[in-house]
Amino acid sequence: MSSENNSGIDRRNMLKALAGIPVLGALGIQIFRKTSYDDSHNIQEEIVRELGLEDLMNAIKPITHQQGELIRLGIVGFGIRGPQLASALGFLEKSKFDQTVGNGSLDAQIRDGNLNVAITGICDVFDLHAEFGLATAAYDIHTGGRFASGHPVKRFRHYHDMLADPDIDAIIIATPDHHHAQMAIDAIQAGKHVYCEKSLIHREEEIYATYEVLKNSELVFQQGHQYPQTAAFQVAKEIYKRGLMGKISHVETTTNRNSPNGAWIRHVDSDGNTKTGNAQSIDWKQWLGKAPEVPFSIRRFYSWARYFDYDTILFGQLFSHEYDAVNQLLDMGIPKTVFSSGGQYTYKEFGDMPDMLHTTFEYPHKDLTLTYSANLTSSKARGRTIYGQDAAMTMGGTLSVVPDGSSGQFADLLERGLVDSGSPMLELLQGSRPASVVDAVSSATAQYYASRGLTSTSIGGQEWDVTHLHLKEWLDCIRNGGTPSANIEKAFEEGVVIAMADISYRENCRTEWDPEARQIKRM
Repeated sequence: MSSENNSGIDRRNMLKALAGIPVLGALGIQIFRKTSYDDSHNIQEEIVRELGLEDLMNAIKPITHQQGELIRLGIVGFGIRGPQLASALGFLEKSKFDQTVGNGSLDAQIRDGNLNVAITGICDVFDLHAEFGLATAAYDIHTGGRFASGHPVKRFRHYHDMLADPDIDAIIIATPDHHHAQMAIDAIQAGKHVYCEKSLIHREEEIYATYEVLKNSELVFQQGHQYPQTAAFQVAKEIYKRGLMGKISHVETTTNRNSPNGAWIRHVDSDGNTKTGNAQSIDWKQWLGKAPEVPFSIRRFYSWARYFDYDTILFGQLFSHEYDAVNQLLDMGIPKTVFSSGGQYTYKEFGDMPDMLHTTFEYPHKDLTLTYSANLTSSKARGRTIYGQDAAMTMGGTLSVVPDGSSGQFADLLERGLVDSGSPMLELLQGSRPASVVDAVSSATAQYYASRGLTSTSIGGQEWDVTHLHLKEWLDCIRNGGTPSANIEKAFEEGVVIAMADISYRENCRTEWDPEARQIKRM
């Protein structure tokens, strides 16, 4: 006969009532708030013991900052991402610094630690962006500009001139994607370490030459995928290693956004006015690079991600983050076949990017399928979910693991009511609230990135900028040796996967990877 508490509810029903309450918090095993049950804390401990999770939070690496030798950086491209990278390094333009102090959000940036870097070079084809870059590099947030003033910053009109400068040790590439591969090759050959924003590859023919140059160099390469720096990813990796999910056969990745800005229509401001820039202030020939020659277009300049000439559309922009997250976790590598379908149903007059896209990546040698589904005309949130026979894990800014109702591994726990197939048996939250609750974020794009774990993470009781942590990993490897997480091997796999998906969509065919010939075939 079941024992009852003072409320007359038996222990079994109490356990069922508690199933799904977060077992894990961002700082460790979460203590339940006071409830009507005096022994709720004992029940929580029982759940943790039954799942063998007492030490799970040890998977989260503590953040430490150690001053190393000064590294002098050059940034190529200072449009949208360039200032964000500079901020993560510890540099803000003076008016932005004063504004940040005024709204009280500077503490986190100062606390992130001084990476002991100087931005000594800015290269941009747009005079306005270059001038803003110079002002940013001249004002470090840690000393109020005193440190930066000791390391003068130069403006370069061509990136080759920056690569030839002996006062620059490493290059950050934040240009449109069609420049990435050649710039990375040239930087490595010039003896500079490289941090390159995703995606490294624009077209299939770039993959192999870029890989050969980068892999045969002792210089450090890091691609701009910061999700592995999050607490959620680190715990997810430990859960996977422990086999809590069982055999995995399906990985589902998604994108849902619903705004012109979220669809990269960015040549007009919020009032509908065309943004600043003309053929006199923008070096259009240099901006085009290897792309087909077309007359100057402010629409193409700001909304370049919508054009095949400069990008691999949604694959390079958002799927690349999705693939890196699951490939870093599962080490899936390159699929056997890929098939893409979709179309432009809403934004038909703006470039080539589809606003509906579905792609299937088949891994028959791993008994695994990866799917990507993108919709740019609906903001209904969908997750990044890994499906196993025993549990499904959704990971982004938060982490959630739900047991499968037919699980063999958790059959006893399900029968006893310790876990419930309709609720998470454990969750990792960002602080006290899910990361989908975004404070001080104005745009839907920023909210989307936050929900995917691409902006911040909670480690050691503090909120960290994950771009800062990703840059720190790169800089640590430059100073101390080692291989960063988003290295050239991962970038090569991603490049092949994106090329397969991109070719499939543009050419309306199925693509196949031939690992012996190391080439993509059309089927």
